[in-house]
Amino acid sequence: MVDALDNTAKAGSSAPAREVLLSVRGVSKSFGGLKAVQDFGLSLARGELNGLIGPNGAGKTTVFNLLTGVYVPDAGEVVLAGRSTRGLKPNRIAAAGMARTFQNIRLFGELSVLDNVKLGCHVRVTHSMWAGVFRTRWSRGEERAIAERSMELLRLFELDGRAHEEARSLPYGDQRKLEIARAMATDPKVLLLDEPAAGMNPQEKVALRQLIRRVRDEFKVTILLIEHDMGLVMDICERITVLDYGIVIAEGTPAEIQQNPRVIAAYLGTG
Repeated sequence: MVDALDNTAKAGSSAPAREVLLSVRGVSKSFGGLKAVQDFGLSLARGELNGLIGPNGAGKTTVFNLLTGVYVPDAGEVVLAGRSTRGLKPNRIAAAGMARTFQNIRLFGELSVLDNVKLGCHVRVTHSMWAGVFRTRWSRGEERAIAERSMELLRLFELDGRAHEEARSLPYGDQRKLEIARAMATDPKVLLLDEPAAGMNPQEKVALRQLIRRVRDEFKVTILLIEHDMGLVMDICERITVLDYGIVIAEGTPAEIQQNPRVIAAYLGTG
């Protein structure tokens, strides 16, 4: 399926093909006798904003864990920006250009809003531990750059006014924004968002739609979104992949997905 998608991206003569940043081929994962993900394939080009949907237990978060190195695939390959991620630990995959948020917010609540973002920036630090301990000119320069970069991100996410507050003191919607800001601090090529609208009220969801689009457009980052809010998914995603029992049952535009009989039967329903 991935090869077909890649060929489709290259086929149009009226528009240049976009660079494929994330290519997933035949990825499978079992836990004991349970086949959590089977022969999963995906191709994401630079700047795409795509969705991954399906019923609870369909394997969506397992896919994210496979992409980011939390789980090692039993079979298949993940290629990020032309490089296989096989054997890489999650921190090395993050450094290679893939960042994620989590379904359950995982901020460092006792740390400040600013420090949470600075932690994300440290993926790109080049000075050694000893340079940091002895506060060399090199390490001080990098720390200044990290502080400036972190404040820039907080301004973009409209959180700069609360930079020195504890992260756990933020309203729920702002905590979600902070988690995305921290992920963006790693300077990713591909951003994985795991149910970012979970627990948000309607007003916060409207703001989230605008924020996701803005992040994609301003940072030119490729986004893959897991989400159960179908209004949000259908509104902002360009293409959607549908999982059911760990198997891809459909892939296409939002209009195609809404009309697909298998997707309607497995997930969307007739409402």
